[in-house]
Amino acid sequence: MNSVATTRDSNTFHGLLAATAMGVYLLLIVGATTALTDATAACAAWPACGDGFSLPTTTDGWVALGHRLAAVAVGLLTLATLVMAWRADTSRRVKATVTASAVLYPVQAGMGAVVATTDTGASLSTVHLVIGMAIFGGLVAALAWTLEAATGDPDDQPAGMPEMNDRPTSDSERPPIPTDPVERAKATVGAYFRLMKPRLMWLLCLVASAAMALAGTVSGSTALTPSIILATLGGGVLSIGASGTFNHVLERDVDRRMQRTSDRPLAVDLVPVRNAVAFGLVLAAGSVALFASVNWLAAVLGVVAIAFYSVVYTLILKPNTVQNTVIGGAAGALPALIGWVAVTGEVGLGGIVLAVVIFLWTPAHFYNLALAYKDDYARGGFPMMPVVRGETETRKHILWWLGATLVAAAGLAVMDALGVVYLVTSIVFGGAFLYFVVRLHYEQDDTAAFRAFHASNAYLGMLLLAIVVDTLAL
Repeated sequence: MNSVATTRDSNTFHGLLAATAMGVYLLLIVGATTALTDATAACAAWPACGDGFSLPTTTDGWVALGHRLAAVAVGLLTLATLVMAWRADTSRRVKATVTASAVLYPVQAGMGAVVATTDTGASLSTVHLVIGMAIFGGLVAALAWTLEAATGDPDDQPAGMPEMNDRPTSDSERPPIPTDPVERAKATVGAYFRLMKPRLMWLLCLVASAAMALAGTVSGSTALTPSIILATLGGGVLSIGASGTFNHVLERDVDRRMQRTSDRPLAVDLVPVRNAVAFGLVLAAGSVALFASVNWLAAVLGVVAIAFYSVVYTLILKPNTVQNTVIGGAAGALPALIGWVAVTGEVGLGGIVLAVVIFLWTPAHFYNLALAYKDDYARGGFPMMPVVRGETETRKHILWWLGATLVAAAGLAVMDALGVVYLVTSIVFGGAFLYFVVRLHYEQDDTAAFRAFHASNAYLGMLLLAIVVDTLAL
């Protein structure tokens, strides 16, 4: 009975800790969204408006008062979390982290009152934001540690660098190549399309689109024209296609040893290697040409993107280091810089911050897939996080990288161009992403890993779409 009660208390604490973290994040991103700063001016007294005890008379004033009431509710959640952290069977580092967050919370609230009622300038507002990020980060770290302790497998020890399995997938496990000429032609056309990795295109093009929309609004540039948009996205599609093709060429032998990749065009000899290389070079040339029609810096970044994914990630990082997913996130972040450069002609802060969001999101996203295909990656000899350091450590890292992603997304909210749509999307889909990651700690199967994987896709896709809507439609 005691063990059941302990488990129930532990689960309650995890839920309370997650809810408190998202409550703090709500306050953090609302405070960071500068499109709502007019609300502060509309309610410059404390704790309410007018003389300090009057109700607001404008929508902006109600927004400000709502933010303060939410801060009270989250403060009570934080206090409840602190009490339960000390009552529950938690580690010293969890108690210390939750205590530090709880101590910082009234400091944060007091600074918020000063910022709201006085003209303090940007410096105090920045400190206010940084402390909020620290509180949120502390709560996420505590959640990761408590989940690790409660759901981790003590037998899940690091396995070290894997060795490649020399046995190719048997012919019975590989799809047959059509012998009918018409069917063979259809299969060949489909094979060339698969070489381009089309499933990556929609999200990376959405990254570039969000960057272009944000750059056009922030900079006031008139370069955001249909021709620039089409050339940039067209160059991006061809760049992804070239990178994917070269990846297929370079990994064809390993693909034959992995179940999920054994049906790839080069693995089944449906496309000759020489033809695939030529196809990739044509795509790369077309990509660079389109980027060059926009500006020279976009073309340079396009070349870097192709080379980084094809050579640095595929040949150097992926087979040699457990940090391949982390460092490889730069490949997915480059479209943000390309989109920004296409509109402004230079690398700007907004493009860099958006690229950081993508970079941090990548491990939180891809580690879920690595968990689902752990055995397959081990067969291929790839040192993915769950293969080398175990599933428990990987689940903890997913939560840490998710927390870092949300903090970076809150930092992006500081830009004037983003407002209510971005705020609501960040909270709703960020909360859903966190929910499925927490579920992954409990369920620990392929289904849960795929749920978290799809939740990460939905989070980033909707966040990028929110940027486009906030900057162009509103």
